[in-house]
Amino acid sequence: MFPRSVESVTSQVQQSVEIAIENMASGAGGDALVGIDDVQKSLNRSRASVYRYTNTDTRNLNPPFNPRKLNPEFRSDQKDPLLFHPNEVARFAKDVLRIKEVTVEVLNSPSTATQQMLGAILEELKGIRTHLESLNDSPADLASRRDRKDRPAA
Repeated sequence: MFPRSVESVTSQVQQSVEIAIENMASGAGGDALVGIDDVQKSLNRSRASVYRYTNTDTRNLNPPFNPRKLNPEFRSDQKDPLLFHPNEVARFAKDVLRIKEVTVEVLNSPSTATQQMLGAILEELKGIRTHLESLNDSPADLASRRDRKDRPAA
């Protein structure tokens, strides 16, 4: 009745889930969220079944966590697309779909403009800290600083 054995199909699905989830996680960084299309490809399920697995409610924008469903990230508007964390997709594949071997590989993302800006801010803050630590005449507590009479008015 079936052209292939159940074991060969199971191992093929496990391999495809491993590859797809690794691609999702490494596609745009480890913290990148993935959409319905990527989840569909990684789980090798139809779009309709992915929506059926998803924890959504028409009356509640962000329903509470349901361990038997695929839980999307928080949304601020009903029209926002459903996005999922790769670890949530892996948890769902392992716990609910009973796929035995699921791996998520998180790779470091390339440096973005935001990361470069944060690095520059960090360097500037370190410079300010060393400058403040080099000042020897600063009072140790605020009470003595408040009582100084030689300071100019603001």
